[in-house]
Amino acid sequence: MRSIVKNDNVKVLSGNHKGKTGKVIMVIPEKNRVIVEKIQLVKRHTKPRSNTQPGGIIEKEASIHISNVMLVCPKCDKPTRTSTKTLASGRKTRVCGNCEEMISGE
Repeated sequence: MRSIVKNDNVKVLSGNHKGKTGKVIMVIPEKNRVIVEKIQLVKRHTKPRSNTQPGGIIEKEASIHISNVMLVCPKCDKPTRTSTKTLASGRKTRVCGNCEEMISGE
């Protein structure tokens, strides 16, 4: 079970965007990276491919290493480490380290 999944709210811990929060758009587990909405914007120069896809300079989000972000608990609204807890049904769930509230996801 991963500690950060898609649609989680995270806070950036280091780098140029330190202190900013945003929603996770995509997790890349093989590279240990995440893409966070409106964080780490880069400019991409693209060639026109067809009439529907014009060329130009496009701003898009670049990935951030997963160790540089921390999950924000939806209940206590603080950045937190997570632990896993097994429910009676056998399903694993994430638990906030501060308030010990279950965090939905996956």
